[in-house]
Amino acid sequence: MKTSKELSDRRRKRTSGKVKKNNNGRPRMAVYRSSKHIYAQIIIDKSGTTVAAASTMDIEVRSKLKTGANVEAASLVGKVVAERAKKAGVDTVVFDRGGYLYHGRVKALAEAARQGGLTF
Repeated sequence: MKTSKELSDRRRKRTSGKVKKNNNGRPRMAVYRSSKHIYAQIIIDKSGTTVAAASTMDIEVRSKLKTGANVEAASLVGKVVAERAKKAGVDTVVFDRGGYLYHGRVKALAEAARQGGLTF
């Protein structure tokens, strides 16, 4: 029987692999969610470079939050990553939820990024 770590890695590879294949040259917005923080970065897969990134560990985000593990924190990270992406000249991305369900903190981050001006 597979461990929960092996199963989560399998889900992550399956969803991220599909996104990488079908992105049509668009940058990928990858999300990582831990028990205490949430991270988002915009990656250009062809060159392997990160264009913009934000997390609850950033000083400007951390100062506005009580904790990094709730929906409010995720929505703030979504707004910040969208703002940084716009500065870098990226307005259309592909959302890579990384094996997580599109619910809760992941959904809040995605909706805040859309409100911030990113299209996906």
